[in-house]
Amino acid sequence: MANKLKVTLVKSPIGAIPKHRKTVEALGLKKLHKTVELPDNDAVRGMIWHVKHLVKVEEI
Repeated sequence: MANKLKVTLVKSPIGAIPKHRKTVEALGLKKLHKTVELPDNDAVRGMIWHVKHLVKVEEI
């Protein structure tokens, strides 16, 4: 596995259910097309799995 993941918000969470909006915010994503680098661990991967329709993920 890679050491870090690059996560980009590609779809607005405005119409998403509240739990997904909070998950996107917890990932550190606040605006569309902004990218954050996060550690590659089970907790982060689980959060990404729940909002996979809103984000793009790359291993770095």
